[in-house]
Amino acid sequence: MSTPIRPTSPHLQVYRRSYTMVLSITHRATGVALSVGLWLLTAWLLALAAGPTAYAHTMAWLDSPLGLVVLAGFGASFCYHFVAGIRHLVFDTGRCLERREARRSALVVIVATLVLAVLTLWAALRLRGLA
Repeated sequence: MSTPIRPTSPHLQVYRRSYTMVLSITHRATGVALSVGLWLLTAWLLALAAGPTAYAHTMAWLDSPLGLVVLAGFGASFCYHFVAGIRHLVFDTGRCLERREARRSALVVIVATLVLAVLTLWAALRLRGLA
């Protein structure tokens, strides 16, 4: 018995790239980044539980330029994923699905993400005494 040939869905190369499509893909990518960032949070909590020496080593790495870039990226990913998630929740209610509204909400996501990320970074640097 042979398996019937079923149609396959078109690949991404068939579609013309739009910024709403890029925002949707970025929402998924930031979800993955946040999952990886949980490992960082877990490492920090384990170092805190392990004692002062392990905590000092972990904080030294987090205070390094690379550690600060990773933390800033994690914060920006959180801000984007949060705002884009609210946009998707609005979509789930059946609102803002028209092309014009979707494009407008995409712009709102970008602006809100930038504002939230900059405010979060500013607050974090101010708490650390660097701003």
